[in-house]
Amino acid sequence: MHLFAQVPIVFVALLHLYFLALEMFFWDKPLGRKVFNLTSEFATASKTLAANQGLYNGFLAAGLIWSLVLGGHEGFHAAIFFLTCVIVAGIYGAWTVNKRIFFFQAMPAIVALIMLHAR
Repeated sequence: MHLFAQVPIVFVALLHLYFLALEMFFWDKPLGRKVFNLTSEFATASKTLAANQGLYNGFLAAGLIWSLVLGGHEGFHAAIFFLTCVIVAGIYGAWTVNKRIFFFQAMPAIVALIMLHAR
């Protein structure tokens, strides 16, 4: 895997680690409420669900990092799988929650997937 493809994969992984932190640790704090435009009551009531969602974002980040560690043919295919998972999750989130999710989650993964294939 070339550096040309590794950089956007690292970016997507870091985004998902950021999402993990927001959803697992800052959901009901001022930062999380501001980012997600939540009321204090809703943030408190949905904290456990958000933490679960954050954990899944952590798994996506871990898979992308694992693809980089693997490298070669195996890493290439792992990256395809995990970037596709991110894209599907971003499209579903945009469709069901907020259209902005497409641009913050799916679009960076689409760019990374294109760059992965442009070698």
